Amino acid sequence: MLADAADTASILAVNRAAGAEGLAPSMRIADARARIGFLQVRTHDPEADANALARLAHWSTRYTPSVAPLDAANGADGLFLDITGAAHLLGGEEKLLADLARRLAAFGLDARLACAETPGAAWAMARFSRTPAPILAAGAEAEALAPLPVEALRLDAETALTLRRLGFKRIGALMGQHRAPFAARFEKALLKRLDQALGRVAEPLALLAPPAVYLARRSLMEPIFTEDAIVEVAGTLMHDLVPALERDGAGARAVRLSLYRVDGLVETLDLALALPTRNPDHVTRMLKLRLNRIAQELDAGYGFETLTLAVALAEPMQAAQVEMSAAGASALEATTRLASLLDALRQRLGQHSVRRLEARARHTPERSETVTLAAPQTLHWPPPRSTRPVLMFPHAEPADVIALLPDGPPQRLTWRGRHHTIAHAQGPERIAAEWWSMQSPAPTRDYYLVEDKAGRRLWLYREGIPGREAAAPRWFVHGLFA
Repeated sequence: MLADAADTASILAVNRAAGAEGLAPSMRIADARARIGFLQVRTHDPEADANALARLAHWSTRYTPSVAPLDAANGADGLFLDITGAAHLLGGEEKLLADLARRLAAFGLDARLACAETPGAAWAMARFSRTPAPILAAGAEAEALAPLPVEALRLDAETALTLRRLGFKRIGALMGQHRAPFAARFEKALLKRLDQALGRVAEPLALLAPPAVYLARRSLMEPIFTEDAIVEVAGTLMHDLVPALERDGAGARAVRLSLYRVDGLVETLDLALALPTRNPDHVTRMLKLRLNRIAQELDAGYGFETLTLAVALAEPMQAAQVEMSAAGASALEATTRLASLLDALRQRLGQHSVRRLEARARHTPERSETVTLAAPQTLHWPPPRSTRPVLMFPHAEPADVIALLPDGPPQRLTWRGRHHTIAHAQGPERIAAEWWSMQSPAPTRDYYLVEDKAGRRLWLYREGIPGREAAAPRWFVHGLFA
């Protein structure tokens, strides 16, 4: 029983035992206690009701991706399931309703179910029909709704009371009447609800999520628990999606695997890919890596009885002409392998652990690149050539350098306490300061790529043009080449 804690409050809902004792919603708690002595009362928690209904809605997507929960915060306690195109998966509407009722009863939930062409008719039949789990044929809404009370139109209490005082107690009494008097006296909701229930006006539903264009589902005879079993079923589901993806010239860029537990909870795994793919083996490998990483977090409970795989994001994947040269084929293969490596790293280390360098429009080398997340993106192979070192220090380190001329290449240098004799030097590459972004421009830099006699390759620069910007220019080591 849900109610406010104070005895002066009224009852909001009763369970079956309380209803058998004659208790009903809107009755004062003090009157209820006077009638039946012992009474258990629970404070109404709208937020908990909404969360519970949301969990049930997510679980209901095992039947159809089109699920719309009613507003539990305002006292509603139901779900709309659009089973168009999904009922045949369970052998028809009757078997679907029977399976749904059986599973809800196993959860300890008393459910009233109905199936109709319109949400309004289904809502009315579920709550007011005396037939258990009725199924209305298309076009039979008017006949089925006619004997039901006007409250079955989802009207507010004041509108329903006014209709009853005017003598309109049944929905059938409203049908065939002139609409103008009702439109003048009542809010537009009355005629709108009537038209929605009869299918004259469409009723859009606020779905949990837009239905996936590519979706595959498997209901299992026995629940599964192991990682290998999950991966095997997921691979089968991906195989089922391939023909539709090929037909549309599309590939999966992101997929969602939903695991429905026997006890009604749902576990979801989202997988993002670097390139669109239709390869089931690649998707299952990535899912296996993901499952390995979250093995301690994934709770199978009493097992998973239904699995669905949806393509959350699809992108064009038209057939590409491979070049006749070996270089063209190797470049395409390298790009695919690079994408596979990126996917594997992201599944093993986490979505935010793999990063990449991104070029920026800056003169100074330390500001010309920034580190960003290696999010799914279009990959290119081979990567563009760069004259920058593999390892660039965050801050250039000072060095003592001997050069033949003030502006000549370095001959010897001392850095980090070690002496280096230069065997080869390439440069200079002059990089001026960004004069437009600072009040006092920094000195000009002359960069050299040098190799000492031990084979070490360093990237260093001279700061300041001799005789113009500095009498004695300073040297810095900025990076190392492999």
